[in-house]
Amino acid sequence: MSAPLISLTGIRVTLGGGGDLIEEATIAVSAGDRIALVGRNGAGKSTMLRIMGGLIEPDGGEIARRPGLRAAYMAQDPQTPAGTTVRAYIEEGLVEAGQGDRHYRVDQVAVPLSLDPERQMSELSGGTRRRAALARALAIEPELLMLDEPTNHMDLPTIEWLEGELQRFRGGLVVISHDRAFLERVAGSVAWLYRRRLTRYDMGYQAFETQIEDLRAEEDQRLAKMADKLARETLWLNEGLTARRKRNERRARAVHELRATLATERQDIERTRARAGIAVATADTSGRLVIEAENLVKHFDTPSGPITVADGFSTRIMRGARVGIIGRNGAGKTTLVKMLIGELQPDQGEVRLGTNLEIAYFDQHRAALDPEATLWDTLADGGGDQVVVRGQPRHVVAYLRDFLFDEGQARQKVKALSGGERNRLLLAKLFLKPCNLLVMDEPTNDLDLDTLELLEDVLDQYDGTVLLISHDRAFLDRLATSVIAVDGDGVITEYAGGWSDADTQRRKAAEAAREAGRVEAAARRAEAKPQEKPRVQAPQKLTFKEARELDLLPKTMEKLEAEIAKLAETMADPGLYARDPAAAQAAAERTAAARAELDAAEERWLELEEKREAIAAAKARP
Repeated sequence: MSAPLISLTGIRVTLGGGGDLIEEATIAVSAGDRIALVGRNGAGKSTMLRIMGGLIEPDGGEIARRPGLRAAYMAQDPQTPAGTTVRAYIEEGLVEAGQGDRHYRVDQVAVPLSLDPERQMSELSGGTRRRAALARALAIEPELLMLDEPTNHMDLPTIEWLEGELQRFRGGLVVISHDRAFLERVAGSVAWLYRRRLTRYDMGYQAFETQIEDLRAEEDQRLAKMADKLARETLWLNEGLTARRKRNERRARAVHELRATLATERQDIERTRARAGIAVATADTSGRLVIEAENLVKHFDTPSGPITVADGFSTRIMRGARVGIIGRNGAGKTTLVKMLIGELQPDQGEVRLGTNLEIAYFDQHRAALDPEATLWDTLADGGGDQVVVRGQPRHVVAYLRDFLFDEGQARQKVKALSGGERNRLLLAKLFLKPCNLLVMDEPTNDLDLDTLELLEDVLDQYDGTVLLISHDRAFLDRLATSVIAVDGDGVITEYAGGWSDADTQRRKAAEAAREAGRVEAAARRAEAKPQEKPRVQAPQKLTFKEARELDLLPKTMEKLEAEIAKLAETMADPGLYARDPAAAQAAAERTAAARAELDAAEERWLELEEKREAIAAAKARP
């Protein structure tokens, strides 16, 4: 086994108010390791990754890095410079890594991440800045790569591209992510930061999820044994200490220490296992038909040209449906949802909303949150100290605790919260409003895995209807009863089932299209087959060049057919043209050229084969 790229031993991080955030973290990362760093929000995952990246120093412990290690770190909320282009920002990273002559790497990483290298960094949204930071990290081809929530605000085609890149990555990878499907595809082991300690498990994420239940059961058994022992020792203390006070003072002290230890352990476990108390305030039942849309058409004019979001899309959504909406960034998912709920009028077509609808909207940009307001004022925006939860008054602080905020945060400003905390606060605000149609635009961004699973449970039990824009495949598989794919250029398709069902149906449709193309090509070749020519005096034999050409032509035709099939698969991606028009045009041009080459090769093979058969027949005649 190769020497570690980096090793951390006994790492300790102390909180400003006393106590430890991390009290014992030991881990080594070698080339080929792909480690998922998991734990609750606030457990110290990002802190641990920043220590690995050398951005901060721990309060204790030792760090050993291989001399000359080439490492790259992407923060959860990267701070990028203004006054420079995306290209210059990525090139700056190359220069810092001693790779200033590898300018070609900029386009290699920027194009798949849908980045315009010439755009100003100051013009980018938060999600696009995150992709630029990821491109900068990947460009230097690091030996050690550290990524903090790389898939946030990233569409599915880009996530799948990133998965492929990381699966091929030969260095050491440490990644923090809430995307379970991403972790399952990318990670080979899991480092769990739990109760201030870091433990590594050499198994995939799905196996680790099962292991957690066993670990917690063992923890419960250990606590039960401690409680058992404390009960026995307390009984002895109450009954026998008076008669034997001096001789047993040490044992009595041990009982008190055990009681204190057990209390501390229980409080610690309860705090680390606490789950948000999320519940949706349900309004009166809506009508059976919630939304009916017929032949929707919507166009936009943009500086880069016109965009078609929908071109004749129709759907019917019934009460209780959970509709997932997927598509690349910029394809028009949010625009489609706003048309479906009546916030935006289509250019053509009609939307009919059902009766008695009460709509609550979760905005991925968190526009409903005032960064200068306190958490208290955000929830009790009418003043006072109470909110109404499912028809019952509750104190603001008690309701905040349901969403894993402590009392000290109640008067804190929203702008001081982390991304995950802001999402929890937005959920808390949203779920105060009684609704029977819940619209959620990327609700899983920045949530820890425990809160994410709880949100799944709540939405699964919700009596109303849900429209759910998400890139989280596991989330969609758990909840969605149907999926609407917004593919760009006005193409919108609805599939039954969750994301995996939709993906299977899309792949089958693409394969059917390729098969139809192969049948059509075969028919064209059959029509182009030369007619039988009058028999001529056959030559004695093929020339050496002709014989060699006849041997090689089948392999040439086989390679061309494989290339055409691969190009057809590439062009079957409905988002390719919008994502990379140059690549789409190149694929189309190469397909036409390859088909022409194949036709010419087949015609030449037929010509030579007929000549060979004629020579053989002539030799066979007496």
